[in-house]
Amino acid sequence: MQHDDYDSGYIANILKQTRTIALVGASPNPARPSHGVMRFLLSKGYHVIPVNPGLGGKEILGQTVVAQLADIKEPIDMIDVFRAPQYLAEVVDAALALDPKPKVIWGQLTVRDDAAAAKAEAAGLDVVMDRCPAIEYPRLLG
Repeated sequence: MQHDDYDSGYIANILKQTRTIALVGASPNPARPSHGVMRFLLSKGYHVIPVNPGLGGKEILGQTVVAQLADIKEPIDMIDVFRAPQYLAEVVDAALALDPKPKVIWGQLTVRDDAAAAKAEAAGLDVVMDRCPAIEYPRLLG
């Protein structure tokens, strides 16, 4: 799949079908974009699991932080990635090691790695990159 432009229906379907989101790179700092997006996703009824290796066991917005994706003990629909683009391949590898695998890898604004996306797609995952669900949700779902 090409990742320069996405069909609105593709993104809307992902947002409609997703219930549980692992937010990689979650921050307790309200000034950080990941914090604001997490707050938005929680306000829309998503179950958000914050992932941050330095904060495992603590809480962000009332949600218990896990240190790594492998620590999550429930199925994940989507992994929302707030890491630099060079780490997306590492996140994809961790996602592919999960059982069951998530349905979607979502790279936040500026997070794009086409090789990592191709690997995820080859394993049957949907991929969105360089987009923000907190922007796409109001645009597509109101």
